[in-house]
Amino acid sequence: MRFHRLVVALVGTVVLAGCGGLGETGDDSASEGGKVTISWLVDNSEQTLKPAEALAAAFTAKNPDITVKVETRPQGGDGDNVVKTRLATGEMTDMFMYNSGSLFQALSPEKNLVPLNDQPWANEVADAFKLAVSAGGNIYGTPFGGSIGGGVLYNKKVYEENGLEVPKTWDEFMANNAKLKTAGVDPVIQTYQETWTSQLLVLANHHNVASTDPGWADKYTKNQVKMAQDPGLEGFRRLEAVHKAGFENKDYRSAKFDEGLKLLAEGKGAHYPMLTFAVGAIATASPQQLDDIGFFAQPGNDAAKNGLTLWISGAIYVPKTTEGAKLDAVKKFLAFVATKEGCDVQTKAFTPSGPYMVNGCTLPDDVPPAIRDIQPYLDNGNVTPALEFLSPVKGPALEQITVEVGSGLRSAKSGAELYDQDVEKQAQQLGLEGW
Repeated sequence: MRFHRLVVALVGTVVLAGCGGLGETGDDSASEGGKVTISWLVDNSEQTLKPAEALAAAFTAKNPDITVKVETRPQGGDGDNVVKTRLATGEMTDMFMYNSGSLFQALSPEKNLVPLNDQPWANEVADAFKLAVSAGGNIYGTPFGGSIGGGVLYNKKVYEENGLEVPKTWDEFMANNAKLKTAGVDPVIQTYQETWTSQLLVLANHHNVASTDPGWADKYTKNQVKMAQDPGLEGFRRLEAVHKAGFENKDYRSAKFDEGLKLLAEGKGAHYPMLTFAVGAIATASPQQLDDIGFFAQPGNDAAKNGLTLWISGAIYVPKTTEGAKLDAVKKFLAFVATKEGCDVQTKAFTPSGPYMVNGCTLPDDVPPAIRDIQPYLDNGNVTPALEFLSPVKGPALEQITVEVGSGLRSAKSGAELYDQDVEKQAQQLGLEGW
C-alpha cells in the first residue's frame, strides 16, 4: 500500500504530562520516584491525533503516576517506513498505532511484537478484529478508533438540486456523473497529491468482487487468481473509466486530501471516493456543511448484491523492546483504551468513522448522516471486510500504480499486472504457499 523513502525526522511531538509534568529530569527512558513515562507513536492525521491525545490525557488523569507521551509520524508510505525502520533498529516507542490486516502482517509480528492474549480485554473485542491482528495463534493489537466504511462520500444537497438518487450499480453512478458534469459540478473528486487517496475505487470494490466469487480472497492468497483477471480487474477499470470520462476535478493531480473534502463540503464536487474516517475531518473543517454529506457503498454490476466494503479499525501494538515497568504501564493503558469509557473518550475527541470493535461500545445518536449511512449495510448483512483483512497479500506500490491508472498514464490492465508483480514479491517475503 505504501512505497516511499524514509522520512528520518518525525513530525511534531505532543507531550501530555501527568502530575509533576514531563521533562523535569530530561530523561524519558526510565521511571523516577515511582512515576513512569510511556511513549506512543501515531500518525499525524487529525482523526488519529485528537483521539490519541484525549486518551492519553484521560488515562493520565486516572493514573497520575503514568505519563503518556504522544509522538507523531507522517501518514502514507513515509509513515510506514518510519514504523518498519524503528522496529528493525529497536528504536520503536513503547507502543505504536498502525493498521490491522495485511500491513500488520508485514511487520513480522511474531518476531517484533508482544502478544496480548492474556489481557482481560482480549475476549471483549469483535471476532473480525481479532482475526485482523492475529498471527501464529496470538493476538497482538488493541482496537483504536472505529471501523471504517469504504465507498463514496457525496453531497446530498447537490443530489437534491440535480434530482439524483443514490446509485446501486456502476452504470447508475456513471449516469449521475454525466448529469453532474453537464450541471457544472465536478462529478468525482480525486486528490492525487496525497497518493494514498488514489486507491479507493480499487479497494472499496472488494465487496463486489466477493459477491461475484465468494472464495476469491482465499484463492488470491494461494496465488490461484490474479488482480489482472476478472473480477479483480474491475476496480482498476472503474478508476480508468472515471478518468477517461473526464469526471475528475481539473486539479486532481495536485489537490490534497483536505482540499478534496472542502470541494465536497462546498458542493463544488459531488462524489469523493473515500473512507468514512474523513467525516471527522469535515466535522472539524466544515461543521456547517456536515449534514449535507452522505455516504454510499461503491456500486457494482448487480443492484441486488449492493453492499459495503468495511475496514476493520486500526490497532495499538507493543514492540518487544518494551519491558519491565514500562510494559506494565502500557498494558494498563491498553486495558483503558479497550473499554466503553475509552471509546467514549475517543468519540468526544473526534467524530467516529464507524462502529467500534470493542463489545459494549456504541455510537451516539447524533453521529453525522454519513456515519449513519453505514448502519443499513450492517443491519442487512451486506458487508464484506476489505481484502487486506481477508488476505495478508498486499503490495506496497499500489498507491503509485493507482495514481498512474487514475491519471491515464497506465491502462487498467497494465496497472493490475504491475500490481500483481508487486504482490508476488511481498507474498514471497511472507513465505506464503503457492508463490
